[in-house]
Amino acid sequence: MNSDELVIVRRLAGSPPILSIVVPVFFNEANLPVTIPKLEETARQIAGEAFELIFVDDGSSDRSFDVLTEHQTRRGSHLRIVKLTRNFGSMAAIQAGLGVSRGAVVGIITADMQDPPELFSEMYARWQQGVKCIYAVRTDRDEGFFKRIFAATFYAVLRRYALPGYPPGGFDFCLIDRQVVNDIVRMEEKNTHVMNLIFWLGYPAVWLPYTRRARTAGRSRWTYAKRLKLFADSFVAFSFAPIRAVTICGSALSFFAVLYVAFQVYDRMVHGTPVRGFTTTVALIAFTSGIQMLMLGVLGEYLWRALDAARSRPGFVIDRIQEPAFHD
Repeated sequence: MNSDELVIVRRLAGSPPILSIVVPVFFNEANLPVTIPKLEETARQIAGEAFELIFVDDGSSDRSFDVLTEHQTRRGSHLRIVKLTRNFGSMAAIQAGLGVSRGAVVGIITADMQDPPELFSEMYARWQQGVKCIYAVRTDRDEGFFKRIFAATFYAVLRRYALPGYPPGGFDFCLIDRQVVNDIVRMEEKNTHVMNLIFWLGYPAVWLPYTRRARTAGRSRWTYAKRLKLFADSFVAFSFAPIRAVTICGSALSFFAVLYVAFQVYDRMVHGTPVRGFTTTVALIAFTSGIQMLMLGVLGEYLWRALDAARSRPGFVIDRIQEPAFHD
């Protein structure tokens, strides 16, 4: 039986698709008319008709959902639409997509076409060889100076203090086996980074280098505030380094404070020097108070995430899943 006959048998038997591709969508109205056909073409070359494209609308208030619906009504569409009730963030959208995916292997890619979808073909070939995780690793970025500096710093610190061995350029574009998908879905983590979770699982992986393209349509909604939240989420979820830094800093301040007091007492008792330095005292109090507030902030980040994990609230809420109409 050839591959085309196998695909027909799977479809007639109601078998799940071989390949699923999950795409988070947030204000991507301008990108989708290019993204959808390109992903369909790539997936069809890989898996024939045994594929599904899962677009997760993460609370977009532009026409992203309408564009997806218009394309879904076309004959032969493999597009499934997952609509969330509001914006929960790109990581939650990816988790929602993974949760409803049915493929034996699942790809994750952004909707802005900055990552080359044609790389899925090589990823799929590696998966057929038995590799469960294939990461498309960024070796360079066709982006602005500050974005490159932020990304380089983030991944350098992440590799040093949280996830040793993590790809230096990071990855948001990957292909993972169903076993890996099931592990991610089962964990039900909130305030986390899906790619970090995939790496943390420890499955042997293959890295495929590529250069991230510049954005050609639409405007990025990946703000610096979201980048900072990702930074905090990554370290709170995967490292005790911030807690250790707080402990070291507090111990050092206490040590120097004791030395300072001992010096003042010695100077007063031995040399009779009166205690002076109102300005110095105020500066020290302001400095130590700032350090204390920073420590409380770090502890608060851990405490908030512990509270969020202890509550029964889901990380996202699905409004509806819109399936394509069946066509003969």
